[in-house]
Amino acid sequence: MDTVAKKSNMLEIAEIFHSIQGESTHAGLPCTFVRLAGCNLECLWCDTKHACGDRWTVGAVLKKVEHYGCALVEITGGEPLLQPACPELAQRLLDTGHTVLLETNGSRPIDGLPAEVIRIVDLKCPDSGMTDRMHWPNIAMLNPALDEVKFVVASRTDYEWGRDIIREHELEKRCAAILISPVWGRVNLQDLAAWILEDRLPVRFQLQLHKLIWGPDATGV
Repeated sequence: MDTVAKKSNMLEIAEIFHSIQGESTHAGLPCTFVRLAGCNLECLWCDTKHACGDRWTVGAVLKKVEHYGCALVEITGGEPLLQPACPELAQRLLDTGHTVLLETNGSRPIDGLPAEVIRIVDLKCPDSGMTDRMHWPNIAMLNPALDEVKFVVASRTDYEWGRDIIREHELEKRCAAILISPVWGRVNLQDLAAWILEDRLPVRFQLQLHKLIWGPDATGV
């Protein structure tokens, strides 16, 4: 990653592929994914440990994205905000008419991205083992018209922690959507739905659609 950082127009890319968006309020739509390599966290339930990659110029990434002819693009990882050229990539995608989503693990400041990017900010629940690595000032940086906040829950403890954060920070006023997503195979879906309904949380219960379609271990989808 140090080599990449010295070349501001270079990105370390794990994969670029065209698929169905499996998460966020854009779930179900065709989407081109640009997965950047490298992560600064080690979540206990991580499903993208394969995210190592090769160096690409921003221009080469744009050319590959254009090959798919899809208006919706998600920049993901790993953790994309570790790479200095990420904001440039996002801006150039916007300049070419794309709707740009960026999913971040919540540990890095989000204010360096172009204002039109839809930032999907993960707030790491306790079972991830990474709660203390969150950059909490990001909550104040959220755009209430665009940005989304995600809680990935592996237990009732995770759910209650997320519920309390939502209430404490009045997140429904700070972002366009609050997403609660169960760790695959770790939470009973009916129980999670019951908790949300009982607490009357203003959230979207989110399943990972791509895993339902292709299975939990598929890559490149």
